[in-house]
Amino acid sequence: MLISTTTSSEPLVLTAGSRTFGFDSGPLLMGVLNVTPDSFSDGGAYLTVEQALNHARQMQAEGVDIIDIGAESSRPGAQPVDETEELRRLLPVVEAVHGAVPVPISVDTTKAVVARRAIQAGATIVNDITALRGDPLMASLVAETGVAVVLMHMQGTPQTMQQAPTYANVVGDVSAFLRERVQVAIRRGIKRSQIILDPGFGFGKLQEHNLQLLAEFDTFTKLGYPVLAGVSRKQFIGNLIQRPVHERGYGTAGAVAVAVLKGAHIIRVHDVRTMRDTISVVSAISRHVRSHVRESNA
Repeated sequence: MLISTTTSSEPLVLTAGSRTFGFDSGPLLMGVLNVTPDSFSDGGAYLTVEQALNHARQMQAEGVDIIDIGAESSRPGAQPVDETEELRRLLPVVEAVHGAVPVPISVDTTKAVVARRAIQAGATIVNDITALRGDPLMASLVAETGVAVVLMHMQGTPQTMQQAPTYANVVGDVSAFLRERVQVAIRRGIKRSQIILDPGFGFGKLQEHNLQLLAEFDTFTKLGYPVLAGVSRKQFIGNLIQRPVHERGYGTAGAVAVAVLKGAHIIRVHDVRTMRDTISVVSAISRHVRSHVRESNA
């Protein structure tokens, strides 16, 4: 039996363990904290617990709503990391951030054992780039613990995803995939309020695919779940402005502005301060427009 993914008149609410998030005042800002030597943007920058904790504190001061901690790179061509090494990198940082920074923690992992240990250490969101396909135990873990889960679209794996991605219609194909993964999640006992969707910018997409996903981002927000936009410093932005990774802040702000106007609920970024300002301005404009539309329709 299919479970409806149509929108509701009720406001969206996200539950993540004991935490509840609403989106009435605008999108939540998710800050990236990679404790990896090889991530495409900040690989090697936060390898010690002290470096990672200092960055988490900085993001808190700049207004982050969620900190997404990852210990295995998913950049194109990245090689897998075994469970032991991922836990060695991840757990001390999750424990330190949870103990010192009062911001909800997301853990970016595809492995249920790693996710479980991170949840025990304080994480309340699992950001799974395989959308529960990578580990058969992940869905039951999310259902058991009540944490939120990000279901992301990816064509192929990080090792193969950029070799020759093809779609009949990228927006339709990604939307169908996300609807199917929602069905799987709910059948496995995960509640609707625990689910976040992510169309997966840069994960098995060419330039035209990423641009089309962004142009029609509101297609995903109409599915009835919070939708995450992860466009920060991505290659498609670099291609447009001909800038290296660390000079893509202005380009990222442009893409973030479009995502916010198209209804994104969570924005995943590297540059918290800049994107906080971007989101604040665009959200205020969007609320102003909606208010005037309601008044004219009254």
